[in-house]
Amino acid sequence: MVNPEQQPGLFEEPAKQSRRNHLSESTNGSHSRIKNYVLDTNVLLHDPHSVYRFGDNHVWIPVDVLSELDRFKNEQTERGANARTVHRFLNRCFNQNSKLVIKGAKTPGGGTIRVAVNEFLTATKVTKELGRFQQIFRDLENVDNRILALCIYVKSQSTDRTILVTKDLNMQLKALAIGLDAQDYESDKVEIADVEGYEHRSLEIDGHLLQRFSSSRELVLPGNLNLHLNEYVFFSAENSKLMPARYAGDGKFRRLNLPSALLNPTGVHLKPLNLGQQCLLDALLDPDIPLVTCYGQAGTGKTLLAVAAGLHLFWSRIYFGMTVSRPVVAMGDTLGFLPGTLDEKMKPWLQSIYDAFELLLPIAQTPGTTKRQKPAQMIDAAQSKSDCVKPYEQLIEQGIVEIEALCYIRGRSIPNRYFVLDEAQQLTPLEAKTVVTRMSKGSKLVMVGDPAQIDNPYVDSRSNGLVYTRNRLKGQSITAHVCLTKGERSELAEAGASLM
Repeated sequence: MVNPEQQPGLFEEPAKQSRRNHLSESTNGSHSRIKNYVLDTNVLLHDPHSVYRFGDNHVWIPVDVLSELDRFKNEQTERGANARTVHRFLNRCFNQNSKLVIKGAKTPGGGTIRVAVNEFLTATKVTKELGRFQQIFRDLENVDNRILALCIYVKSQSTDRTILVTKDLNMQLKALAIGLDAQDYESDKVEIADVEGYEHRSLEIDGHLLQRFSSSRELVLPGNLNLHLNEYVFFSAENSKLMPARYAGDGKFRRLNLPSALLNPTGVHLKPLNLGQQCLLDALLDPDIPLVTCYGQAGTGKTLLAVAAGLHLFWSRIYFGMTVSRPVVAMGDTLGFLPGTLDEKMKPWLQSIYDAFELLLPIAQTPGTTKRQKPAQMIDAAQSKSDCVKPYEQLIEQGIVEIEALCYIRGRSIPNRYFVLDEAQQLTPLEAKTVVTRMSKGSKLVMVGDPAQIDNPYVDSRSNGLVYTRNRLKGQSITAHVCLTKGERSELAEAGASLM
């Protein structure tokens, strides 16, 4: 697999890269440390720096891939920006030298990169391999089929192992069906264990230690605990309830610093309903933790708590306001096809956040109204309610709550804001990096989502921007991560999330 633990980084020194060992079996059964990697278009669009991440191996870019990249280069999207980046990288590699394009230019890791013309398809004599390939894939104008044909050509010309790298599962299956090695691009993927289970660790301690921790609010445990800084755990003792704690490093644990409720002068006061929500609230309310990531399935309250904490911190004058956003899937598509202002264009995508605002900032009922009303009275009340300006709409008009479209965030600097990024699992790693690097001093970024619910065709549960951000920044004193497992929306929502 193309794994980040085995492949060098983009800016790694060549001397360090050359010390990496890439032993594998070649196609003739001998052991060779060199492999041929043929890259599909979707790999380059996913990570334009991928051409430098294969160490001392040979990278082949099919000329058909360049044609596909050319289709995207004029898009004012993340995909278009990535296509242009690949073109700049390749031009810099080859430096207008046609021999380097054909024979291969050296990479910092000691390998080569080249653009490959498929001699397999232009040959006048039909070889046995070509004849068999044409029987299986009759449409040789199809770009995927042409890339597969190039893989067969490279494999026939080299004794080194040839591997197709693609993020297209169907392409992988087609390759395997004709005896080609095919792998996903995994340089930005996290380990399976990081996304399989959402549960926090439980530590069994003596009952006296638990009492001491409860009263003194701190506890030091000896030994190697294998915990990350700001990681949340649950202490347990015999016949005692679980008690959440946050790891502060050097064996020290601290109790959570929680208010009795999230005070909201103009709306509903909110309390955490379970231990997981208590951990999330502790991280959200700590201004010394400017990045909080949260995994949670539907109905666990991650969005509601993030919004409620933002309002609480604004009323407490910790932040100047709140910014809310989420990816528009497919990410990067412009919003011009929707009518109205930017806020109106984004409203369908941010409805989950608006739902949270409506729960936390309800429209005040007029005196004398009751829950039991006649149908005609309910219609009149609904009409009156629709004519009212909702409290969160007033906050938007005043600039306290800001709606941000991620396709316009590049180049911004966001100071002293509380930024909620909902459905962050729909981001690519590069898009997540763009958002994280927009945060200025005094700002806090809250990224929430469910890695199991992916609509973006360019990412999966192990390579999306949410898990990538958490994986790369875990253990930093400025970050915290929380997993929510218990649904609180309703019994029906909980049953659906767990059983369907």
